[in-house]
Amino acid sequence: MASHAMHQMSSEMQQCIQNCMECHRSCLEMVSHCLSLGGQHAEPAHITLLLDCANICATSADFMIRGSQFHAQTCGVCSTVCTACADDCERIAGGDEMMMKCVEVCRRCAETCKQMASMGA
Repeated sequence: MASHAMHQMSSEMQQCIQNCMECHRSCLEMVSHCLSLGGQHAEPAHITLLLDCANICATSADFMIRGSQFHAQTCGVCSTVCTACADDCERIAGGDEMMMKCVEVCRRCAETCKQMASMGA
């Protein structure tokens, strides 16, 4: 049944789901990376933002997968949180390759979620 629903989804929505899942994973991986780096990387506000980003990405993907009428709203919030997360990671990255990859993944997710949010408006 789920695969049947996926075929009826637009390619844009399928891409957005994929980006959300990739961002969810990247932010979760970044939590332990940042804790191991210590200092400003391990500050509670930064770790909380990474976890917020991971959670809203998973939630947005879930809403799209099951065809929720509220997916545009969750995608709008997801775009905002992903942008904030990317900005914060970029601010403290200091050339860290793993962090810069996370910035890229967050920005890509923010963009596709922004598109999904505008389609539902």
